[in-house]
Amino acid sequence: MQTVTLKAFVLHNRECIGIYFPGTKELNTAIRKLPGIKWSQTNKCWWLPLSRDNYNTVAAAVKGIATINKIQLHDYLSNKKNTSAPANKSLPAVVATQWVSKPVSIYKSISIHPVNAHVLPALQQHLKLKAYSPSTIRTYVNELTQLLTLLNAIPADDLTANHLKRYLVYCYEKMGLKENTLHSRINAMKFYYEQVLGREKFFWEIPRPKKQLILPKVLGEDELAKLFNALDNLKHKAMLFTAYSGGLRVSEVAALKIKNIDSDRMQILIENAKGKKDRYVNLSPVLLDILRVYIKKYKHKPKEFLFESEHTGTSYPTRTIQKIFQTAKDAAGIKKQVGVHSLRHSFATHLLENGTDIRYIKDLLGHFNIKTTERYLHVSKKALVNINSPLDDLWRTGKIDW
Repeated sequence: MQTVTLKAFVLHNRECIGIYFPGTKELNTAIRKLPGIKWSQTNKCWWLPLSRDNYNTVAAAVKGIATINKIQLHDYLSNKKNTSAPANKSLPAVVATQWVSKPVSIYKSISIHPVNAHVLPALQQHLKLKAYSPSTIRTYVNELTQLLTLLNAIPADDLTANHLKRYLVYCYEKMGLKENTLHSRINAMKFYYEQVLGREKFFWEIPRPKKQLILPKVLGEDELAKLFNALDNLKHKAMLFTAYSGGLRVSEVAALKIKNIDSDRMQILIENAKGKKDRYVNLSPVLLDILRVYIKKYKHKPKEFLFESEHTGTSYPTRTIQKIFQTAKDAAGIKKQVGVHSLRHSFATHLLENGTDIRYIKDLLGHFNIKTTERYLHVSKKALVNINSPLDDLWRTGKIDW
């Protein structure tokens, strides 16, 4: 009797059952008559959406002419470790597992070889269980996807530290990845092999590329004045004033709620910011007046969020705030290549130049590590204004002219 092998893979954002079998006329006829059956040129197999009903349909179609090898399919479902359905001894073991028929939204339109079909679901689930942010989950899944795509039929779980070293050299030399991207890729692989698979920590054997020191881009006071004065819309002006006055990230501006503005204590509560940390920043008296005027005069009164979308009643889209900044920058004639995040950088740099202790700035910005805040020491001009260039000394002594 022939054998039909069932494997799972992700294709066009859908989990699928791949059906592999010898090309006998009887089996070919039985499989091709299945309702909804499709051919995958990439995976070289017929496939159906992953569901218990489709498994039963395949089993019924080949009954009496072939046996089913469901080991790899079972392993895929077991590795997902989703909530299991109550065991039912009358059903095959693979059917007794909780099936997920909805498309996996986090995947792009990619095709992972069946041998590695379990990797991304296992990674995604473990990240969720450890309550990682959606952006980190997307980053890690995307980084590991690049490895799986390159591996094709090579089992990812069998890779050693030496294999991964060679892969990272390939990423650097052939793909031209920058240092920060390589760090993200290493972090994703480290999480999968050490956290998901429970391997002994071997990533200490893999050297990390030295990160490039990229200094924050800062706007001067005159540039900020031009930027703010270029805004006519009261709401838009209040948004950018808020970002600069508290050193907020654009996502923090968008997520601000009216209740977070504490005018009694003159503080703004930033909830669940980066790293899942709450923090307080000072509420500028000038900003408080601006916000009061904005709420009083603006036609569409916000109900929950300080800056609400007029169409949805939800928080303002971060992308729209970024566009508001770019429009104001262009109108002000500012040529620097900066984005809305430069308001946060400018806030920190100007505080430092005004003599604020860097430890307080660290807390205001919500940085985990003081080294992150120390980048602004390289930007601040306070300590540099009294340092004369040796060229100036030569000129002053009359030893050179021009």
